[in-house]
Amino acid sequence: MKKSVGIWIDHEKAFLAFLKDEKETITSIKSNVEGRVRLSGGSRSATPYGPQDVASERKKEERNKHQLRRYYQTVIREVGDAEKILIFGPGEAKKELEKEMKKSKTLSGKIVKVERADKMTENQIVGKVRDFFLSPA
Repeated sequence: MKKSVGIWIDHEKAFLAFLKDEKETITSIKSNVEGRVRLSGGSRSATPYGPQDVASERKKEERNKHQLRRYYQTVIREVGDAEKILIFGPGEAKKELEKEMKKSKTLSGKIVKVERADKMTENQIVGKVRDFFLSPA
């Protein structure tokens, strides 16, 4: 049997449920991405209606984007040899991961489905992946 994987992902963590020869294994990956923090205040220029200092906020957004990209690359390395990939989760992370995977010629054709799912326990994730790949279509 081919190796299939289901990925439940959000910006905090990802659970990878591998299915091979009807045997399941699950692993988790923490993102270590800093939470989005609203910066208070800011400095104004001496001129009225002058520009505000937003450089530090822009830096924070760029850092967040790079951390997310590293996180997605870690997930992609873990599923590199899978034949079929199901991606699901609650937020935007599933779409961002799909976009990152489509940059790879080897992985873009392996994505079977991307769908919305709420918070799930590890057993629910494994059950969903098992039902998706083993149920007769």
